[in-house]
Amino acid sequence: MLNPEISAQDFIEQRRQPNPPLLLDVREPWEFQTASLPDSLLMPMGDIPSRAHQELDPDQPIVVLCHHGMRSLNVTMWLRNQGFEHVQSLAGGIDNWSRTIDPTVPRY
Repeated sequence: MLNPEISAQDFIEQRRQPNPPLLLDVREPWEFQTASLPDSLLMPMGDIPSRAHQELDPDQPIVVLCHHGMRSLNVTMWLRNQGFEHVQSLAGGIDNWSRTIDPTVPRY
């Protein structure tokens, strides 16, 4: 099985490939409005149990994003327990992305 976390650099490489992973942002709407990455799907952590099976494809690669990587790791493990085998958490969250990849993404 995949490592539960993926580095920002590895995620960039995956996004360049055919059939890139879905970027699932599990932060709250105000956080998403403050800072977000292009082509991400907002599904706050509290909505995951009621929306995951209706809106996500269990066979699609998914990278889960939050602020620092804790909520996304929790969601990753929950989704894996629900049969989503191709899910990884973006290590360090959007804060790490802003610090190491794209400083134009606001930090909060």
